[in-house]
Amino acid sequence: MMENREESPANERAPTPTERGLLHIWQSAGPSAQLCPERVLLSRPVLQAALGEHHGLLLIQGGQVYSFGELSWRDLSIPVSAPVLEVSLLGRMVVRVAAGGFHCGALSEQGNVYMWGENTAGQCGLTERGTVTNITVSEPCPVTVVDSDVVPPVVVRVVHLALGREHSLALSAQNELWAWGSGCQLGLVTNSFPVWRPKKVEHLAGRHVIQVACGAYHSLAVVRSLPPPNTQNPSEKRERGQSPHYSVTEREEPFAVDAGHYCPLGVELTEVMTGETSPRRGGPRRRFQPRGRSVGSSPGSAASSCPFSEDGKSYTKQTNLPVGHTHPRTETDGSPKSHSLSGWRSNKNSAFSDEMEINNLLQKLSSHPLEMQHTAGPGDTDSLSSYTSDDSCVSSTPSTDLLTSSYKEDSPIKSQTNNGAAVPYSSSPVGLEDIRLCLEAEKQALQGQKSTSLTNINQKGKAAANRRRSLPGTPTRGSPQRRRPCACRPSLAGQTQAAAPEEAGDGLPSLETEVWSWGRGSEGQLGHGDRLARLQPLCIKSLTDEEVIKVAAGSHHSLALTAHCQVYSWGSNMCGQLGHDNSPVTLPQQAKLSDGLRVWDVSAGQSHSLLLADGDCVQPVLLYCGQQQEPTSVLSERSCQRSPNRADSYTVRPTLLPFCMEMGYINSVCSGGQSCAVLADQNVMGFISAIHELASRERQFDCWLSSIKKLLLTPLRNRESVCPSLGEPCTHLFFSLCESFVRLSVLIGRHSTSLSYFLHDVQSSDVTSIPLVTHTEHFMDIYKEYCSSVGNFQVMGGFRSLHKLSLECLGSQQTMLAQLCVSDQSVSGDVDLVSLFYWPLQQLHQYSRVLLKLAACYDVLTAEYQSLHQGCGQYDSLSLSLLRRKKEAETTFLFWKTHSGKTTEVLRLPQRRVLCESSSRSLTLQNAGRFSNHWFILFNDTLVHTQGAIPSQSLFSTHHVYPLTCLWVKPVTEDSSGLYAIRMTCPEESFTLVASTPQEKNKWLRSLNQAVDQVLGGAGQGSSPGLIAMSRTTSYTFNGDGRFKDAQYTGGWLVGRVHGRGTMKWPDGRTYSGNFKNGQEDGYGECIIPNKLLNKPDSYQGHWRDGKIHGFGKYKYASGEVYEGCFCDGQRHGYGMLSSGKLAKKSSSVFIGQWVHDRKSGYGVYDDMTRGEKYMGLWLDEQRHGSAVVVTQCGAYYEGTFRDNKMCGAGLLVSDDDTALHGEFCDDWTVNGKGVLSLSNGDCLEGLFSGEWTAGLKVVGTYSKPAAEEPENKERNRLLRVGQYVVPAGQRWLCVFDECWSRLGCDAAGRGERTAAWDNIAVTIATARRQSPVLSRSQSKVLECLEFIPQHGEPVTSANYDNIRRYLMKACETPHHPLGWLVETLVTVYRMTYVGVGSNRRLLRQAVQEVLSYLTHFYSIVRFLFPGLPDDGGIIPDPPASPSKSNHNTNIAEQGVMVLSCSSLLLPQLLPRLYPPLFTMYCLQEEQDEAQYWERILRLNKQPDQSLLSFLGVQEKFWPVWMSILGDKKQIVSSSKDACFVSAVETLQQISTTFTPSDKLLVIQKTFEEMTQEVKPMLDGNFLWCMDDLLPLFLYVVLRARIRNLGAEVSLIEDLMDPNVQHGEMGLMFTTLQACYIQIQQESEM
Repeated sequence: MMENREESPANERAPTPTERGLLHIWQSAGPSAQLCPERVLLSRPVLQAALGEHHGLLLIQGGQVYSFGELSWRDLSIPVSAPVLEVSLLGRMVVRVAAGGFHCGALSEQGNVYMWGENTAGQCGLTERGTVTNITVSEPCPVTVVDSDVVPPVVVRVVHLALGREHSLALSAQNELWAWGSGCQLGLVTNSFPVWRPKKVEHLAGRHVIQVACGAYHSLAVVRSLPPPNTQNPSEKRERGQSPHYSVTEREEPFAVDAGHYCPLGVELTEVMTGETSPRRGGPRRRFQPRGRSVGSSPGSAASSCPFSEDGKSYTKQTNLPVGHTHPRTETDGSPKSHSLSGWRSNKNSAFSDEMEINNLLQKLSSHPLEMQHTAGPGDTDSLSSYTSDDSCVSSTPSTDLLTSSYKEDSPIKSQTNNGAAVPYSSSPVGLEDIRLCLEAEKQALQGQKSTSLTNINQKGKAAANRRRSLPGTPTRGSPQRRRPCACRPSLAGQTQAAAPEEAGDGLPSLETEVWSWGRGSEGQLGHGDRLARLQPLCIKSLTDEEVIKVAAGSHHSLALTAHCQVYSWGSNMCGQLGHDNSPVTLPQQAKLSDGLRVWDVSAGQSHSLLLADGDCVQPVLLYCGQQQEPTSVLSERSCQRSPNRADSYTVRPTLLPFCMEMGYINSVCSGGQSCAVLADQNVMGFISAIHELASRERQFDCWLSSIKKLLLTPLRNRESVCPSLGEPCTHLFFSLCESFVRLSVLIGRHSTSLSYFLHDVQSSDVTSIPLVTHTEHFMDIYKEYCSSVGNFQVMGGFRSLHKLSLECLGSQQTMLAQLCVSDQSVSGDVDLVSLFYWPLQQLHQYSRVLLKLAACYDVLTAEYQSLHQGCGQYDSLSLSLLRRKKEAETTFLFWKTHSGKTTEVLRLPQRRVLCESSSRSLTLQNAGRFSNHWFILFNDTLVHTQGAIPSQSLFSTHHVYPLTCLWVKPVTEDSSGLYAIRMTCPEESFTLVASTPQEKNKWLRSLNQAVDQVLGGAGQGSSPGLIAMSRTTSYTFNGDGRFKDAQYTGGWLVGRVHGRGTMKWPDGRTYSGNFKNGQEDGYGECIIPNKLLNKPDSYQGHWRDGKIHGFGKYKYASGEVYEGCFCDGQRHGYGMLSSGKLAKKSSSVFIGQWVHDRKSGYGVYDDMTRGEKYMGLWLDEQRHGSAVVVTQCGAYYEGTFRDNKMCGAGLLVSDDDTALHGEFCDDWTVNGKGVLSLSNGDCLEGLFSGEWTAGLKVVGTYSKPAAEEPENKERNRLLRVGQYVVPAGQRWLCVFDECWSRLGCDAAGRGERTAAWDNIAVTIATARRQSPVLSRSQSKVLECLEFIPQHGEPVTSANYDNIRRYLMKACETPHHPLGWLVETLVTVYRMTYVGVGSNRRLLRQAVQEVLSYLTHFYSIVRFLFPGLPDDGGIIPDPPASPSKSNHNTNIAEQGVMVLSCSSLLLPQLLPRLYPPLFTMYCLQEEQDEAQYWERILRLNKQPDQSLLSFLGVQEKFWPVWMSILGDKKQIVSSSKDACFVSAVETLQQISTTFTPSDKLLVIQKTFEEMTQEVKPMLDGNFLWCMDDLLPLFLYVVLRARIRNLGAEVSLIEDLMDPNVQHGEMGLMFTTLQACYIQIQQESEM
């Protein structure tokens, strides 16, 4: 905040001391004519002054501190003209100073506190240099504020200091209060004084303290109000104005009774109190109120005031309850509980539902007169009736006990015995005797007048009606932001402008405040309506909701300044320092200010008050309250009296100090003792005057808004007759107007407060931090909303009714309202409400003007100039825009007034404004009849065309309304016809308007374009006529016949047609959400179609074309069936999968295969789960027809032909036990005709068969048993061979490959443009990235890689082949790529075929053939995309050699050539995904052989290593001697097991973890390498294996590897291995493994 640099508005020029921070000081008492302020001349500007009783402190720029006056702690007397520098504070960068009665404080930029001066009461704290015994501290010493409640304890950063005579208060950056010194004014729960170290004021813990002030023996704090329950934050309730019923009457609302259990001293009343009592014990009770606000504990009184509101007036019924009456019940824990008054309901104007309830309650309350039950004791309970509350109980314990119990009973209480209420007071802590004397004096004063102060309290209905929202001592329910460092006071710490208490994080000050007070109250300076002391902070209820922004404390009086420039004062008025002569002085009362004066800073001295106010001109004026005569000898003595002396001469109201005009622009005032001081600035290049003008105008505006709200809106709002008078629509608009008025009022209040804070610290603040610049958007939004609500109310004719209502309601106050009217009055003197409500818009022009003035003080290139100039432009354009809106509203009102009638009333809407109308036939329809009347009215949202209209009489037979959002305007260029025409396009029709003149045409064209632009969110300037938003997003409901009849559409348009993304909803429940093109569904979309029969909807997600389902998608039928696949023109066509779904009643089944025109045709697999059968074959027109295979879950296998959906003709049937029947079939599983039956043992039956397979066969034929030497019957074997009737693998799933080709943009396989295919891929990937909502990070990364298209046209060489391989790998990872979709679909169809019932060993050959056919088709697609690839088995050449690389190329040539096969390129992409079903079938096929192999493995592995090596015939030279265990060598002995060739065994075991034959062959190769490595150390270097040595050793490794399904592994490798490696080294190694498997299988017993 306060930095060494000084930002000057004038060309960055540093100000001279004669211009800024000028200090004037003078003695307060004396005739005004003789007062002569002394100008203090210092080398640098003064930033802050602080005055004590007889001394003062000055803080100047650079953080230096000067002292002057009676410095008794140093025995010095320094004249103000030559203040002395506090040398010990040099380098501390002080940002704030404070002066107490006789001690001083300073605050550094880091938040450290320094204290010096008198320390008799501990007010300087236990300084780090001094000791407890120091009664004075001569030099500034640090005082550390430590929060020991947290672990570990932390040092608290302080941002504000306030000092009294014997106490000091510090406000932390967390907005918590700390105190030290002596007396009840500390607010601490303690009985030992002095308090040497700063302690937290627990009663305010958890609350957001904004500012503090100290009187001689009392303290004040401004605290942010707690938000009412069930609201978001304190500001939002205000900003929104709540519901319409509570919009304006924030303060004047009915309220419920408080449950107060706190005595006036802040001590809780309980039956038994022992030890030290915390004020937080027995937490506050919540109570329901009409506005839902929480009302907590308040100080106790034996009186119950119960105000209620009726017809806007407030009544207060006082009832005295007997002391100790049983109304509140006290429970066993000692904390009083109050009966809740149930059944209070909130009406609009009354807190009660009906009069009977009111009367009952009043009768109940008034039936108990006040009875004096306890008269003994010095503190009579009668005196307890003198402090305020609404519903409280008083303990029957005499007050002396009550007071005593608040201290520890075992500690001796030292007190002085005083004979009078006002005696000279020496420094000692307040004792019980002082409080007793206060009570006695109060009792005497009240003799003969019961509850005097109560009548005073309730003389103001408003004060009594105000409900306190705060709860004493609720640390746990603090503001959620209390830990945030907050700049709540003007310039407290080192920020640029720590001005305002922040509200809800938006940077503007909070006006939701309360004032709390505590300490001595003998002069009424606490404001609670009595003269009692308070030991803990207590809320002054009458100031809640008054929006107090600052408090000031004199020695024995207090001041509070509100956001609306009003001053409340209370306490001692001996010298007229309160600025009024109202009684009682124990309650806050408004100071009497002259009209036109708006106070924005206050300060209080010993017996005077100094106010800073706005007058008629921009320059601020000073107002003084206090004595007018020079006191005799009081000044020379030290003034320590506890009560002030009455002055002989003083004024009743604040008087103007005439010399203030010579001081320049005053920015703050300061008072202390008998002195006054002000800080002023000279007007540097108009900068200071501009800032003051802005603040002054805003304060004036705020007061105006406040007056309008109070005089007009609140009374009108509370009237019962508001709804009948205004009518239903206007009433809602009036409520809306009230709410927006309140929002504007709150904003202006917060803004004017912020500007006042800014002025207090204008020297070190940055001008760009003013809210007008930082919150431009917020200001503009509030003003726009306000202007709209006034305009809407005006258009509907609300002001005429409101005017009548206001005349009835206001009566005599009409003249006061007339004074607030700024516009010219009509002859009758009536208030022009329209002008009144539009007047706030003038303020925008003032903002613009002042910002321009401020900008002129800076160089054009500076950031300040740019910022201010931009703000100026924004407010200026908003001002013009809102004035245009105002004019439109007025024009529209006059239009409706002229054309009133039932027919036009249907078109009258609050937001609708008239822009243009075609009177006198200036515009007509092209080709209209001679006698037809056409009237066009252009509103801001629609174009209305009426026919048969007589505009003057507002009569028309029909009218069409065209929303502007769906209107396209195009001028028709001049043609031979010579017509001035405009072409209008709407979603369902087009028409041409003809203007009478070219000027008329241009006028309408401009108006139409501007209106369309405005309604579409443009600036409304109509800058490009004819081109405004050809494509746009908007809503429309179709009316005409057609597919979209009565449908509602929201989405994109292109010149009258639906185009782009949108949603269409039909009245029958149909909805479509997705892409449109040229008026039809086209692209991806989701559709829901209701099914009335099943009472469930069909739904479809997928692609559309020309309004029909076309492409790939997923259709869920209401019956539960789900189809996922291809469509063509709304029919299932191509590849698709149909599952019956969970809800199918008859059968559960899945079909996957080819569809033609919505019917199954071509190859497909049908899995009938209910019957346990799977059909794999050809279909025709929904029926099984052609070659097919059927397998059942009981193991039966059939292959043959089908006709008309049943088995027909020759076929082969094989059962689970290998019994096979080849014959003529006539129905499912039914044979009839010649056939051959082969049994599993080889016997054969040949002849005529008839009957069903499962029910038994009739046979006429020959049974033969084959002899041993009989030759093989080849013909019979051919008939019984599996696979002769199946669909060839190459002809299956052609529909899947066709769909992939079509996705690449090809009509059929290989027919299409390659570049077009790559373009299609690019579009698909880009669309997927943009539109898919749930893409994982890895998926996004894959798609990102695929956006880069590889080089596909050039020849493939060994150098770039790897790029192609990598691209294919990535493409197969995502289904968004056509190749990835192909892989995913092939995996789906393969698993649908061969999983479950299809897992039959007889299908193995077909399964293998199917994989190989996939590779062939897949490779043809890849070769289409990469034409440079050779044929399957072709050679990939090396890249052409350059001369520099010739040596390198010879090496490659020596290594061999690269041969490409489709299996090596594509099998790694396919096989891992197809592996589980395929390998399962291999295991089933090899089951018997595997059983023999495994039995041998288990038996042979029981032997130790050396025994097994010997048994297998491995030569001893290959036997390992040592084995390595964790790096240690150990010798292998005869009993060692699993110790030899361990690494080779472990390598071979990895064969089960790989998928492709190439990977499995690599494992075998590595196994051989590991074996070689292990035997190498035992042999010479040039060792080569021979098969005789290798086979036994490898046999040992295979045995020890214990591979479970080795037979299946071997068969899979054999069937699918790359033919190019079959005869090489790897082929030889594989043959070795195969030989080992066969040998183990056939191994005989040892």
